[in-house]
Amino acid sequence: MSFDIKLSSAAALLAATTAIPAAAELKYENNSGGYVLLYGQLNPAIISVDDGQDSDTRLLDNDLSNSRVGLFLMQPYGQNEFTFRFETALGLPNSTEWNQNGTDFSGWTRSDIRHVDFALKGDWGKVSAGQGSMASDGAAETDLSYVGTALYSYTADENSGFFYRGTSGALSGIAVGDTTSNFDGARRGRVRYDTPVYNGFSASFAYGQNILSSSDDDDYYDLAVNYENTFGGGIEFAASVAYAVRDFDDGSGEREDVIGSASVLLPSGFSFTAAAGSRDNVSGSSDPSFWYTKIAYEGEWVSWGKTGVGLDYYDGSDFDSDGSSTESWGIAVVQRIDSINTDAYLKYRNHDFDDGSSFEKNEAWVLGARWKF
Repeated sequence: MSFDIKLSSAAALLAATTAIPAAAELKYENNSGGYVLLYGQLNPAIISVDDGQDSDTRLLDNDLSNSRVGLFLMQPYGQNEFTFRFETALGLPNSTEWNQNGTDFSGWTRSDIRHVDFALKGDWGKVSAGQGSMASDGAAETDLSYVGTALYSYTADENSGFFYRGTSGALSGIAVGDTTSNFDGARRGRVRYDTPVYNGFSASFAYGQNILSSSDDDDYYDLAVNYENTFGGGIEFAASVAYAVRDFDDGSGEREDVIGSASVLLPSGFSFTAAAGSRDNVSGSSDPSFWYTKIAYEGEWVSWGKTGVGLDYYDGSDFDSDGSSTESWGIAVVQRIDSINTDAYLKYRNHDFDDGSSFEKNEAWVLGARWKF
C-alpha cells in the first residue's frame, strides 16, 4: 500500500469521526439520590500489518479498547451504595480475528459480555458478585500517560493472530500473540472484596470461574495491592502488584502469575511507566517472563485538546518455547478532540521473535479514533 493511500484513508477516518456530534451524558436521576447511566464507545481503526513479505490493511474494531455499550445503576442503600453494571462489546469485526490466511469474524457471542456485576459499597469496603474484573485485572497496566490510550504494556492488540514469516518465505505456526503477554488479570464470574483506601493503599481479593466458556471449568483466584497518590508539586504516582492462580480442573496442577506495574506523571508533562511479570506454568511447559518500559510526554499543543506522544519497549523470554526471546518497540501520538469527546491516535509497532529459527520482523501501523458517549 502506498503512503498516499494511507493518508487518504486517514483523512477519511478522521472526517467520519469528527462528523459525529458530541453527545450529552445519558444520565437519569431519581429523587432518592440514585441514577442510571447509559454509556459506550466506538473505536474503529485502520490497521496495516507487514510480515516482511506481504502486507494487509483493514478497517477493524480495535481490541485495545473494543467498541461497547453499557448501563450503570447506583442507588443509595442506608449508609451504603448499591450498584449494578451491565456492559457488552458490540461484536464488530475485531483486530484479533485476522491474519495472513484471511478473517474469522465471530460476530457477537456470549464471550463479548464484559460485566453483569452487582456490588455493595460502604465505609467498610466493597463486595462485588457476578461477571466482572478479577483482582489482578489492570495490575500489569497501571499507566498515567495520556498516550496509554494507544501504547501500553500489552503489545499485540492489532496483530495477535498474524504468523511470523520465516526468512525463507514460509509462514510459521507461531503467531505474534503466542510470543507476548503482560499476564494481566481477566474478567470472570467471581466474588470480590476491595478494602477501603488507607493513605493511598488498597487491596482486593477474588475467586471466580470462566462462566462464559463451556470448556473451561478451572478455578481462578487472585489478590492485588494498589497505591495511588499525588505528592507535593503535583507529582502523580500509581502502582499495582498482583498474584494470580489458575487451578486446572483436569488435575494437572496450577499456573501462577506475579505481575506489577508503576507509573509517574510529572507536572512538566513527562511520564515514565514500567511493568514486569512472570508465569510459573504446570510441569512440562515453559515459564515465560517480561519487562516493559515507556517514556511519554503530554501537553496542550493545539486548541482541540491535549496531545500525548510516547515511545515504549517490551522484552520477553521463554514465550512459546524455552530459550526464546521477544522484543517489541512502538511509538504513538494521541490527540484529544474535546468538542466530540474523541481520542484520535496513530501508532507504529515492531515485533521481533527469536527461537533459534530465522523470522522476519512483524510490523503494524494503526490509525484510529475512540469516541465515547
